[in-house]
This record gives sequence, structure tokens and C-alpha cells, in this order.
Amino acid sequence: MSSAVTTGIILLIACPILLLVGIPIAISIAVASVLAVLASLPIDSSLITSVQRIFTGMDSFSLLAVPFFILSGVIMNNGGIALKLVNFAKLFSGKIPGALAQTNVLGNMLFGSISGSSVAAAAAIGGVLNPLEEKEGYDKNFSAAVNIASAPIGLLIPPSGILIIYALVSGGTSVSALFMAGYLPGILWGLAVMITAYFIAKKNNYSVAPKMTFNEKFKVFLEAIPSLLLIVVVIGGITAGIFTATEGAAVAVAYCFILSFFFYKSISLKDMPGILLESGKMTAVIMLLIGASSVMSWIMAYNNIPNLITDLLLGISSSKILIFLIMNIMLLIIGTFMDLTPAVLIFTPILLPIAKNFGMDPIHFGIMLITNLAIGNITPPVGSALFIGCKVGKTRIEDVMKYLMPFYIAIIVVLGFVTFVPDISLIIPKLLGLV
Repeated sequence: MSSAVTTGIILLIACPILLLVGIPIAISIAVASVLAVLASLPIDSSLITSVQRIFTGMDSFSLLAVPFFILSGVIMNNGGIALKLVNFAKLFSGKIPGALAQTNVLGNMLFGSISGSSVAAAAAIGGVLNPLEEKEGYDKNFSAAVNIASAPIGLLIPPSGILIIYALVSGGTSVSALFMAGYLPGILWGLAVMITAYFIAKKNNYSVAPKMTFNEKFKVFLEAIPSLLLIVVVIGGITAGIFTATEGAAVAVAYCFILSFFFYKSISLKDMPGILLESGKMTAVIMLLIGASSVMSWIMAYNNIPNLITDLLLGISSSKILIFLIMNIMLLIIGTFMDLTPAVLIFTPILLPIAKNFGMDPIHFGIMLITNLAIGNITPPVGSALFIGCKVGKTRIEDVMKYLMPFYIAIIVVLGFVTFVPDISLIIPKLLGLV
């Protein structure tokens, strides 16, 4: 039996078994990867190589952006910024049937884009709007479904930590170009959810929002400007080349702290130890995943597994459409049971060469990859945003699923456009001269 086949069997069997018995995913990946290394190299060099690969995987200046963006997201989540963005979103959705549900979508787009977390968006925006929707007579399962369906949009609209991780794993794809590429797909996802919510709300006669006076609108707008400027400062600075993505993440932390501490006065110094601890825990989990996945990626490359998989898929068909459909189906299934970070780390080295072979730009592939996996973020059995959205909405997964089905269909349609219309991802980077 060849080394590549042995390695593939070990990875395919060991990792799922460890996950099924309750071992954390990072440890499962690390153990399965080390076993695969042991099967390919002598024992004395196997352990040394595994340890070296773990630290090499985490030893990247670009990865410093990840803990900074995590910290800025946690500060925002604790700093009352969500409410300001919800009030701002109401300015645009007030006259639409199901106004509060539409506000939920816009709020998730705004807050998610700033925090870069679907879970944070589902908790913060859903936590504000779901009780209000219930008071207005909305079905709580519908409210939860809207919140869940729109929660992952911030994974595409920058600044997004997962896009930075993809840029690193894909061999240095431009972070600025990826950030710009995420805008149109993210907006299309949001519009798809809003249109679906509109028809459901109209059918159920859900109310529009109370009319606001000009002075009220102006006050809401002024209060939201500092929060919205974060997007302009960070994304504008990165795109214009004023600072790198890593430096931009540090700027985001400083901006969020100043905004929450001095302007909104929603956090104090006594809150900071808890905020730093929460950020540290989240960072530790992600960095361990990156280190463990680096071992897996290396041993697969060592045994030429990505090329073997490429040859296998090319042997199935030479049709670009069919291969892209197979890739989408694979990623949708993977996303239902694996979190975004490990999935990006493991499957980018495997699938990116196939995409390139069919002429797909790495930026386009990255957006397609994240869109697929983001859908898994709201899909059973392990969709984290799905669980949080149900908890915030005070409902059960089995009750909310039938309300989610129309949204799934709308989002899958968007995924089809993202996959087969490259300019949806590439037109903005092209216009800005980033590709």
C-alpha cells in the first residue's frame, strides 16, 4: 500500500472517530495528523517534524491580525455598538413590511462586517431585535430564522478574519483584494434574505416601523457615524496602502476602545480584563487549530495527496461546471460538521489547485469557499450561528428549521451566482487595480 493511500486512510478514519467520541477538533486534527506523519516518516523525525510544523504554521506576521480583529469584535460586542447600528438600520427599513426583520438583516450586515463574527452578530443584533419583534406580534421562529440566515454575512463583508486566514493558506493572496471581493457577494446574500423576508412578512401582515421625525432620524444618524467610520478607516487604510491588514486590525482595536470607552461610555477599565480574557481564549483556540492543521496540510503535500485528488476529479469529468458543482456540494457538506477555520486550513490546499486548473482566480475561489462554509455556519448539526440564533430567539432548532428553508434556497441561489459569475467577486478588485 502506498504512503499516500495509508496517510489518506489514517486521516479519513482517525479524525472523525476522535470527533465522534468528543475530542476537541484541534486535538483531533493534531492527533490524526501526527499518526499520519508516523506512518510516513521514521519515529525519531516524525515527532520533531510535527512540532516544527505546528510552530511554523503559527509563526506568521499576517496572523497577528487575527487576535486583533477578535479583540476589536469582543470590545464592540460589549460596547453597545450593536444598538447604534440597529437604530441606523431602521432608517432604511422602516417602511418595508416586516420592518424589524429587515432591520435585523441590515444590522447583521453592519455589525457582522465590523466584528467579523457570525456568532457575535447573531447574539448582539438578535438579542436587541428578537424581543422587539415578539412584542410586535412576529412569529418568534420567523424572527429567529431571519437573524440566523443573515448572521454569517459579516464573514464576507470586510474586515473578516477568515479571509486573512485564507490569504495566508492560499500562498499569499492579496488581503486587500479579498476584502474588496467580499462586498458584492455579501450584499447579494443580504438582499436575498431581505427579499425572502419581505414576501413572508407581507403574507403575514407584519407591521412597518413607526414613523420617525427628521430630528429623530438625524440624531440616530449622528450617533451611528462613529461606528460606521470604523469600516471607512480600516478598509480604506488597508486598500489605500496606508497600513497592512495586521496594522489595520490594531487600528480597529484602538478605534473600538476609544469609541466604546470615551464616546459611548459603554465600557469601563474594569471590563477590560474580562474582554481580554475572552479574546485570549478565542485566539488560543484558533491558533491551535492553525498549528494542528498545518501538520495535516504538510503531510498531505508530502504524500502528494492534493495532486492525487486533482487527478481523481479531473478523471471524473473535464467539465468546469460539473467540477465546480462537485466542489460546492463537498464544501456544503463539510461546512455542516466542521467550523470555518479548520475547513479553510485543510481544504484550501486540496481544492485551490483544482480551481486554478480550471482557470478560477484564487480570489474568486476564496470567496466561493467562504460562502459555502458560511452556509454551514447556519446548518445542522454543528452550525454555531444556528445554535446561538435559536438561543437568542428562545426557540428550538427543530421549530425554526421549516422557517429557514426559504432562506436556504435564496442563499444557495446566491452561491450559484458567486460560483459561476466570477465578476461578482472580481469586479471591485479589478476596478481598484488590486488584481
